[in-house]
Amino acid sequence: MNDMKPARFMLACGLLAALWGGPARGGSVEVDGVFSVPTVSMKEGRYLATERQQFDFSCGSAALSTLLTHHYGFPVGEQAVFEAMYQAGDQQKIQHEGFSLLDMKRFLEARGFEADGFEAPLEKLVSARIPAIALINENGYNHFVVIKGLRDGRVLFGDPAGGTRALPQAVFESRWLNQILFVITNQQDRASFNLATDWRVVPRSPLTEGINRDGLGGITMPRLGPSDF
Repeated sequence: MNDMKPARFMLACGLLAALWGGPARGGSVEVDGVFSVPTVSMKEGRYLATERQQFDFSCGSAALSTLLTHHYGFPVGEQAVFEAMYQAGDQQKIQHEGFSLLDMKRFLEARGFEADGFEAPLEKLVSARIPAIALINENGYNHFVVIKGLRDGRVLFGDPAGGTRALPQAVFESRWLNQILFVITNQQDRASFNLATDWRVVPRSPLTEGINRDGLGGITMPRLGPSDF
């Protein structure tokens, strides 16, 4: 195993959900006056496979809920993850800084999942066929997201504040902090990545989305190299 170096993460979730506006509801479309076909709005579609954060400081619990529920067949709600990590963690620190990767690692280990942070290129996820949690920065503020897929020069990711999104790989990498991928290292037979159903909810032409993010925090985690996957 490569020598491990400390990786400093700065985390913030902030008041993000409000910036996306109120919920847009789907409905139904009548076909030939005989029957109705249920429809899903674009906004609702973004949350079909991405869990929405409920609090300013809960993007970490929502990201972990997304990872387990939609990529490992282990259904667990954002609230359940939040409550478990909040009860087991430093509550005062969590309220000010949000959850850390260490909180997530402990939650996963208690449920039979092994996880670590690795310094590796995004392409490693494609060859390993596993999703990852990553920390990105937009407009000076930081946020946990779940990398769901990578193809045709685009990165597909679940944003707890904005739902499933896609950005050009170069743009995503410019916002990706420390090139650290937080991944589950066991139970790979359960993992799903690059699902066609996830890609369907994003337009073919990536949208450049600017989001303001609030708050700061930090943790120290070991930094592992690509060969440690």
